[in-house]
Amino acid sequence: MPIETINFNGHIYPKFQSEGFASEIAFGIANKILFGKGVDVGCNRVEWMLPSTELRTVFPIDPVINGFDGLSFPKNYNNLDFIFSSHCLEHLPNWVDALNHWHNRLKVGGVVFLYLPDFSQEYWRNWNNRKHVHCFTPEIIGAYFKTQPNMWKNTFVSGVDLNNSFMLISEKI
Repeated sequence: MPIETINFNGHIYPKFQSEGFASEIAFGIANKILFGKGVDVGCNRVEWMLPSTELRTVFPIDPVINGFDGLSFPKNYNNLDFIFSSHCLEHLPNWVDALNHWHNRLKVGGVVFLYLPDFSQEYWRNWNNRKHVHCFTPEIIGAYFKTQPNMWKNTFVSGVDLNNSFMLISEKI
């Protein structure tokens, strides 16, 4: 069976990039580092949320599911062990405010895990996809975390994958 593709402005991409549920690509790595109590910000559907396991309890933060978003969490969601977010930060009006809010909701040693669309996928650029407010690259988001030495440590950023996306993990100081 041939690889299904899509065409955008004369560029060919794997069809799975247009089908949603990008987070499933990041789940394998998330399963190795996210434990305890945390949230999945912007999961869009309960079935697309990072799964809870014996070692991890996950709650959704999504306006479609429970009315909360990346800038507002329930009051009792403090001292979290992790915050997972896939293809959400580019939708928020102020991603720096969102990351600061997330930092405040994590406990010391808590982990933020981001899976973000990369600038290399033309359709995801905010002038083509009006649902996106921002464009990211590993260098841009990595620079933010690495220039916040009083907030974050152990920041690791992947390269761009076959989903034209990348991952970042970082630990709250």
